[in-house]
Amino acid sequence: MSDTLSAEVKMIQNRPGRLREFWFYFRENRGAVFGLWIFVGFVLLAAFAPLIAPHDPSAQFRAFALRPPVWQDGGTWRFPLGTDPLGRDMLSRLIVGARYSFFVGIVVVAVAASGGIIIGLVAGFAPRWLDAIIMRIMDIILAFPSLLLALVLVAVLGPSLTNAMIAIAIVLQPHYVRLTRASVLSEKQKDYVTSARVAGSGLIRLMFVTVLPNCLAPIIVQGALSFSTAILDAAALGFLGMGAQPPTPEWGTMLAEAREFILRAWWVVTFPGVAILVTVLAINLMGDGLRDALDPKLKRS
Repeated sequence: MSDTLSAEVKMIQNRPGRLREFWFYFRENRGAVFGLWIFVGFVLLAAFAPLIAPHDPSAQFRAFALRPPVWQDGGTWRFPLGTDPLGRDMLSRLIVGARYSFFVGIVVVAVAASGGIIIGLVAGFAPRWLDAIIMRIMDIILAFPSLLLALVLVAVLGPSLTNAMIAIAIVLQPHYVRLTRASVLSEKQKDYVTSARVAGSGLIRLMFVTVLPNCLAPIIVQGALSFSTAILDAAALGFLGMGAQPPTPEWGTMLAEAREFILRAWWVVTFPGVAILVTVLAINLMGDGLRDALDPKLKRS
């Protein structure tokens, strides 16, 4: 009996912490680890952009307009990735543009997730008629193509990066509402919620302290995927002239400014497009790893 008890105690003591357990399952997905390192690299690039960028992203060197990258046609090392039609350094604009893209992703996910979680919690605990009203409103928003709805909202609010972020957050919010509501409906039937009710927990405590922490795993995965969606939508709005306005070095705006030079200056459209592609791919790979690490059904014993 004592041997069995000591074995159980030893097993509990050797059980890895939550963070260690998360990293154990996360690193099994090599693509997710690769995406994480790429993401960290872009974050550091954005954080130290003023120190890393060789030039002011708005500085115009007219004598070097549309200069090719250093490896093509004798380009200069002063502009390793070439220059745009106004003579601005492409490398500097790409580095500083990472700040805008990550800023958009952070703000959009924060606004959409916070609002969506609150509305989803209310829907999950509300009477049936109020739950039906909330979900029908979410269904109406989801019925519109996301980019089209964002375009309409930006057209009403006015073209700017701030209004683009507001529009994208509104478009993404229903996903968090539906996900949170589904998790709440599943969790509130469990014994620990019943015990909390019997113990006298109020509705607010029940929602935010008892139930919400157990609903966070799928919300975190959705947040990672929404981050990449926000970057893509912001770039699309910028490309259409409804997002960040020139001379802001946002990747979508850079693509819009370079449209007429696609055939004779490939670098002015290729590098911003590759930056968007690599960033979104890295975040999506991270999202897959988060799903594998946080979903207990996918964990191997």
